[in-house]
Amino acid sequence: MKKRNWRLMLRRVLNLVFSRLVITVTLVLLQVFWLFSVFHWLDAYSTWLNGVGLALSVIMCLALIRQDSTAPEFKISWMIIFMLMPVQGGLLYLLWGNKRPALGLRHRLERAETAMAHTRREDPAAVAALRKQNPRAAETARYLHDYAPAPLCGDTAVKYYPDGQSMFADMLPALQSAEHSIYVESFIIGMGEMWGQIHEILRQKAAAGLDVRVIYDDAGCLSLLPHNYAEMMRADGIRAFSFNRCVPLLNLVMNNRDHRKIMVIDGKIGFTGGVNLADEYINKLERFGYWKDSGVRLKGPGATALANIFLTFWKAQYPDEEIDMDRDLPLAAPVKTDCLVQPFADSPVDREAVAKNVYLELINQAQRRLYICTPYLILDNDLLTCLRLAAKRGVDVRIYTPGVPDKPTIYQLTRSYFPHLLRAGVKIYSYTPGFLHAKTWLVDDRIAAVGTVNLDYRSLYLHFENSVLIYGGAVLEDVRKDLAEIERESKELTLGDCRTGFVGTMYSAVLRLVAPLC
Repeated sequence: MKKRNWRLMLRRVLNLVFSRLVITVTLVLLQVFWLFSVFHWLDAYSTWLNGVGLALSVIMCLALIRQDSTAPEFKISWMIIFMLMPVQGGLLYLLWGNKRPALGLRHRLERAETAMAHTRREDPAAVAALRKQNPRAAETARYLHDYAPAPLCGDTAVKYYPDGQSMFADMLPALQSAEHSIYVESFIIGMGEMWGQIHEILRQKAAAGLDVRVIYDDAGCLSLLPHNYAEMMRADGIRAFSFNRCVPLLNLVMNNRDHRKIMVIDGKIGFTGGVNLADEYINKLERFGYWKDSGVRLKGPGATALANIFLTFWKAQYPDEEIDMDRDLPLAAPVKTDCLVQPFADSPVDREAVAKNVYLELINQAQRRLYICTPYLILDNDLLTCLRLAAKRGVDVRIYTPGVPDKPTIYQLTRSYFPHLLRAGVKIYSYTPGFLHAKTWLVDDRIAAVGTVNLDYRSLYLHFENSVLIYGGAVLEDVRKDLAEIERESKELTLGDCRTGFVGTMYSAVLRLVAPLC
């Protein structure tokens, strides 16, 4: 028995040592060591190469200053690196500084957006209804139509989920009901009960001749799936690819991850929200206490709009594949409802910070109440200023954050913004049962946002994201009740809970300084 246990332990150790994650991290660290060894050699032995490095730093610094679309905080952080490391700074910026995707990826996505433009259907009746119901919100909807681009949809029934397990319970029968197509996109897919049941349905539906497609992010699944998992799914008849494959090289392309979560059945039923396809998201696996999440189900044209987002991303990967609207994007039957929806996507390709601008719009529109759930709170100056100003002009601003961290450093960085917000009158709550992963906003009980977008630099500037704006309707009462339940289980924080001494303040300041570079 002891011999068997020893062999099992040895096998686990070997699997870990030779896992793709460990090998990738090891090779990257070796490159970092080599890079800094070269820097040391340059400083010690080569005056003219030092001059080349310094010239490169000056050129990169000027290029950074010239970029109008880059956040000021990002520029300031890199300026400090240029001052501290005048020789090495330029090369570091070339490797990690450019936040836009690689040229090839950018061009493929731009061409896909152009090719799919004619497939987006906006409902004129919905536009007229929103202008009458909420003229200010109609301006936000128009912005999303023009710059996301995202159609406003009526005749779409919305169901709100306060956790991953209730959402998963509805996903399974929806998948079983599929007759033509299933589209799945997720940042994380993890082996276990949740994905096991979904994968089995996908395999059966693909075998029955349905169009089944899966997109997952390679970095998000680096330690969770085999490197050839897309090929394994294709062997089951499931068309699949992993986005932005991780390679053990120091390069800037790895910054841009597919953080979206989309599931669409027959173009008629769509799911989205914060829930990835792994067991911790439905509390079958406990990692950081109780995992609190949120999501929505759309039935009707709003689900078709989610399918459009998925297929646009798919076409960027397979540009020669034609999209047949009748086959791939059938118009969903209208559903009588009392709300309007606007699913939208954001990407780092178009140089338009769509998700950030929507969040700024929601903050500025708030007149009485603004409630925000976010697992990470890493704010640039625009968002911090608007949140503080909203509280100062009398809006009841409440922010709900995790009580149990998943990443200790990011948790401390999140808490570093608390004193600035609290002093302005913002109320902040720490969800004591565990990790709050929901990305839910509620504005004056008139508009809600549910999706994948965190309040941090990665979501707002680097990742491919998606969300849904919900204008009006009884479903907003379900959102409000969920937020009230979160607040009931949370601790309201005060300045006494924050690091306000000299050491704590300095530590927080340093964390905020490097935040844009993460």
